[in-house]
Amino acid sequence: MPSSRRAFLGAAATLMVAGCSSDVLGLRRSVRVAVSWSGQELHAFHDVLDGLGKLDYPVEVVPLGDDISTAFGARSGRRPDLVMLPQPGLVPRERSERNDLQAIPDELANPGRARLWEDLLVYDGKTYGVPFKTAHKSAVWYRPSVFRDVGVEPPRLWSDWLTLNKTLSDAGVRPLSLAAGDGWVLTDFLENVLLGIAPAVYAGLATATDPRPSRRPEFAAALRLLGSMWSAPGTLAGGVKRSLVQQFPDAIVEVFGHRRAAMVLASDFAEPVVRSFAADPDDIGVFTFPALAPGAAAPVVVGGDVMVLPKPTSDDAVDLVRRLSDPTAVDPWIRQGGFLVDGRVSGYSPELTRLAEQLTAPNGLLQFDLSDQLGPVGGINGLWRVLTDFLIRIGDRGSAVVPEAVDAAVNELRGVES
Repeated sequence: MPSSRRAFLGAAATLMVAGCSSDVLGLRRSVRVAVSWSGQELHAFHDVLDGLGKLDYPVEVVPLGDDISTAFGARSGRRPDLVMLPQPGLVPRERSERNDLQAIPDELANPGRARLWEDLLVYDGKTYGVPFKTAHKSAVWYRPSVFRDVGVEPPRLWSDWLTLNKTLSDAGVRPLSLAAGDGWVLTDFLENVLLGIAPAVYAGLATATDPRPSRRPEFAAALRLLGSMWSAPGTLAGGVKRSLVQQFPDAIVEVFGHRRAAMVLASDFAEPVVRSFAADPDDIGVFTFPALAPGAAAPVVVGGDVMVLPKPTSDDAVDLVRRLSDPTAVDPWIRQGGFLVDGRVSGYSPELTRLAEQLTAPNGLLQFDLSDQLGPVGGINGLWRVLTDFLIRIGDRGSAVVPEAVDAAVNELRGVES
C-alpha cells in the first residue's frame, strides 16, 4: 500500500539508474521500473539489480512513492515498463476496469503459488502479477528488557494484551507507540481484530463487488474491541496528539530510540529501522497479533509488492521479471533485513524467521490486507479517515466514550460507501 513508510531512513531519491540510459545514449531502450520505495528500501532494490549481473539492456528505477498509481496513468513521456505494485488488491481492478496490464507469460505464472496470491493475481484464467515481496502485517516489535523489568510476557490472547498494557502503564511505562499519521497503520490494527473475530466476514468483504463494511455488525464489534485498547488512559506514547502526527518510522524510534514506549505494531519491513535505532541490539523482540478469544486462531494479515507489466510491454521487461523471480535474486535485500519472500523460511534474522514460519504454517487465519481490496472505501478518504476520527474521539478518554464513537464511525463510513 502506498504510505510514508516508504520514506524511512532518508529522503527519496528522484531517480536511480542501473546501467546507462538508452534515452541519453541512443542505445537499446531501457526498462523503466516504477517503485514506491525510498531510502533504505530503494538502496536495497538497487543492490538486487546489481546482483543480477550484466544485462543486455539498461534499467531505470523511478521512485514514485505514494503516487505509485500514477504509473498507470502517464499521458506524457514514457510509461514504466514494470511496476512494483504495493497494492495487490488493485490487480484485478486495473485489469478489468482499465485494461492496463499485460498478462504474465505462462512460464512465469507459477501454478504452485499460494492460494491468496492466486486469488489476487488471476483474472479470467490469466495471471497479471508475479509476487516479489511479502509483508507480515500482524507483527508487534517490542523491547524484552521492559517486559522483564515489569514481569510480563508477550500476550497469547487479546485480553492478555489489554492486561499487559495496564500493567506497563501502572509501572510508568507507555505501552504502545502508534503511527496514526499513516492511516494504513490504523487499518492494520482493525483488520487484525476483524479477522480474529469474524474471518468469514473479512473474507466476504475482500471478495465483494460492492463491499459495505458499515452494514456488518462484526465491523462495529471490531471497533469496540479496538476502542478498548486505544481509549485506555496512559496507553499511547505521547497521547493522541503525538500519535496523530507520528508516522511509521517515528513510531519505531519512539520504542527503540527514545525508549518512550514498550512496543509498536510494525510489519517485517520495519526491521532495518529497528536495528538502526535500537540502543541495545540484543534488546529486540517480536510477537504476533494474539488470538481474540480462547481456542480461536490468531489472525495473520499480509500484504506485498507484486510485479506487473503495464501495456504495451517489451521482451526486455519480461526478461527482467524472469530474473527477479529467481529465488536467489533477492538475497542482497534479505541480508540487509526487512524483506520476506512467500514460502521461504531461511536466511533471515531470528525475528523474521519467526514471521516467515508463521506465513507458511498450515494452521491459523491468513488473509491479505483488507483495505487494499476495498477500493476507495479502504483508502485515505475512507477507512483511513474514519479510524483517524475514531482515535480522536476515544484516545486516552476511557471506555465510556467508546460506544458513541463506534456509532459515529459506522455512520461516517456509511457516508463514504454511499
